[in-house]
Amino acid sequence: MKNDNGSSTAVLERNENQRGSGKSNADEQEMMRKMEAAGTPGPGHKALEAFVGEWKAEVKCFHEGGAPQVSQGTEKSRWILNGRFLEGEFHGEMMGKSFTGRSLLGYDNTKQKFTSVWVSDMQTSTITSEGKGESGNKVITLEGKGVCAATGRTDIPMKEVFRVLGPDKYTFEMFNDNKKAMEITYTRK
Repeated sequence: MKNDNGSSTAVLERNENQRGSGKSNADEQEMMRKMEAAGTPGPGHKALEAFVGEWKAEVKCFHEGGAPQVSQGTEKSRWILNGRFLEGEFHGEMMGKSFTGRSLLGYDNTKQKFTSVWVSDMQTSTITSEGKGESGNKVITLEGKGVCAATGRTDIPMKEVFRVLGPDKYTFEMFNDNKKAMEITYTRK
């Protein structure tokens, strides 16, 4: 097509049944159905119910060549975003200093994996991990990569293991480079 000024302009034709994306109404409805299903809390989220509540925490930090350092802490965990994520707020002590940490624990229906994010007021890095549940989701093992400000390493393989021991008790273990770095025993208040 020629404009009045003599230049050419391309003209795009659209089918009345298409909405610019090339998808039919039925395709869009199917995509929406899948998105809603993926966004609906399910059995993976139900497994996280074991961690909801107020907890006393006994924290053991393991260091090479010595006895573990033991400290006490508390955690309060609650559902957020309509039961899609479990938010935890931890108050404890690390290296003789008080600190606060926050976690998000969830289940990604699309990936079929548990997911975790951890931040605290002692670091500027974010720890993310994901993994699977075993034994009816009574054991959840997550893997990711961490950083160490002391050494400057930014790719430390990490593993986190949650073990539900009963309705009022669970443990959390953290491994760095396949070495146990921390164990927290949570007891319901």
